[in-house]
Amino acid sequence: VQLVESGGALVQTGSSLKLSCAASRNIFNFNRMGWYRQAPGKQRELVVTIVSDGGSTNYADSVKGRFTISRDSAKNTIYLAMDSLKPEDTATYFCNAVGRYGMVTWGRGTLVTVSS
Repeated sequence: VQLVESGGALVQTGSSLKLSCAASRNIFNFNRMGWYRQAPGKQRELVVTIVSDGGSTNYADSVKGRFTISRDSAKNTIYLAMDSLKPEDTATYFCNAVGRYGMVTWGRGTLVTVSS
């Protein structure tokens, strides 16, 4: 299984950006997918997850109301739409998938830099 992120960029405070994560297999074969991020010198943290069955989501408090996860099963892709970006959103964003039997897969990440 491979996950490939794209869409990271250098943007200004208040901008919007949409990240993509393309999976090499049907995304509904996973139990759960999501986005995590890691800022320089900090630990990787949850941004949002989405459960395949039912589509329930779990957002970090820091991104609630600004970020939205979505998915396109035809393209085997999940997205992260980010609005009202802040400098503290600067990080490498990683796509994550948890298989039906617990196997965890990570993408290589895409860098988002928000300038003040």
